[in-house]
Amino acid sequence: MIVVTAPTAKIGRHVVEQLLDAGEPVRVVVRDPRRLSPTVRDRVEIVEGSHRDAAVVDKAFAGADAVFWLMPSDLRAPDVMTSYVEASRPGVEAVTAHGIRHVVGVSALGRGTAVAGRAGNVTASLAMDDLFATVTNYRSLANPTFMDNTLRDIRTILGKGVISGPFAPDRKLPLVATRDIGTAAARLLLDRSWAGFADVPVLGPEDLSGNDMAAVITDVLGIPVRYVQVEAASLEAAMLSFGASPGMARAMADMARAKIDGLDEGVVRIAENSTPTTFRQWCTEVLRPAVDAARF
Repeated sequence: MIVVTAPTAKIGRHVVEQLLDAGEPVRVVVRDPRRLSPTVRDRVEIVEGSHRDAAVVDKAFAGADAVFWLMPSDLRAPDVMTSYVEASRPGVEAVTAHGIRHVVGVSALGRGTAVAGRAGNVTASLAMDDLFATVTNYRSLANPTFMDNTLRDIRTILGKGVISGPFAPDRKLPLVATRDIGTAAARLLLDRSWAGFADVPVLGPEDLSGNDMAAVITDVLGIPVRYVQVEAASLEAAMLSFGASPGMARAMADMARAKIDGLDEGVVRIAENSTPTTFRQWCTEVLRPAVDAARF
């Protein structure tokens, strides 16, 4: 039995589908089972509730062999350590209580870099990894920025022909599709011959700049799109406007500053950590349909 948390999120959905396709028994922890697709809902065991809840994870982890752990950011939390580390303690305790031997978690690049200790959300994610690694065999999926974050720019793409970010326009950085993260997680959960703790970098197929991304989007959508650099501090203001606590808003800006200072560049790209989905493919298969739907 493999337990999947956050099964309706972009990454978790892919994990569930691939485990089911491989014939594995799957149990999901989900707040609202109605958000599961009917084909998934009929093929999984469901434990309803939040995996921040000790009683819920205790029930979900009973008799399980492995866990996929994805802790979403809680914008209402006072700070990132509360959002990621304290929220994960019930899961760590349930892993210990039920003797679960393998956990795969969603985390971030940056371990071992000079800025890892001041990287906001990433700093807390790395601390969460360390917490699990003290009690079981653990693999941390170390991710850069998601291609899927571009979906947040649909309104400005259509209204102003703009995507934005905190990096210099020609600064090339790794970028990954969430479905490839799901594939990496499923592979580790299906072949549990590994032991101990390790990061598993998931870098996408190539490094891209904001200008590179804008050029691809322009070509795929057939409308002119340009990249605009914004100050990291503006991200803090934006998060506050979305209802984030001051601590969580500040953490977002801290993460952006750390990425500017090299957070995502501590891993050398090799074939084994490069994933297949190109940004052009993602724009064609994901962004373009979403933009078309937003037009109407």
